Amino acid sequence: MKCTLILDKSGSMIIRDQKGGRSRWEACKEAIIALAYKCEEKDPNGMTLYTFSGRFKRYDNVTATRVTEVYEENEPGGGTDLAAVLQDALSEVENRWAAGSTSRELILVVTDGEPDDHQAVVNTIINFSQKVKSRMDIAISFIQVGTDPAATAFLKALDDDLVKAGAAHDIVDTVTLEEMEEYSLTQIMEKAFTD
Repeated sequence: MKCTLILDKSGSMIIRDQKGGRSRWEACKEAIIALAYKCEEKDPNGMTLYTFSGRFKRYDNVTATRVTEVYEENEPGGGTDLAAVLQDALSEVENRWAAGSTSRELILVVTDGEPDDHQAVVNTIINFSQKVKSRMDIAISFIQVGTDPAATAFLKALDDDLVKAGAAHDIVDTVTLEEMEEYSLTQIMEKAFTD
């Protein structure tokens, strides 16, 4: 299993609407570090980690202990250019497949809001889905932080409506941060690959 984690660091992540008065960014930290340790069990070479807002940065072969350092190097601010970072992550998956990798791919996208360009995100996933041989080869799981109703509606549409919009496979699943904290990585994976 190859794990990729895409972490939203847009300006809205500073909103303090989480348990204990924490910001969305602070609330994600514990959950993401725990998730990174679980991913490391499946992918001992380390995961690919992205942080994004208006631009993105990729960190390769990230171990769980490095996730804390990445958190400290970044602070929320800027827009939510999800399409660009998602395109880069999916290009990396294609590169691994072209090089002969047979590992299943799990992309976890932690985000709190709507992307700057809805249609670009939809098109990126639909276009990539045309290259997927089996539904079990890849899953993209969106983990929503916060309760923005517009973000919830957009993520639900990604989860439920992409095949109707032209995707070859249903490769998207969504959960909330609260739900994710109740699941093991195995449960998250099962939900991502089968829902």
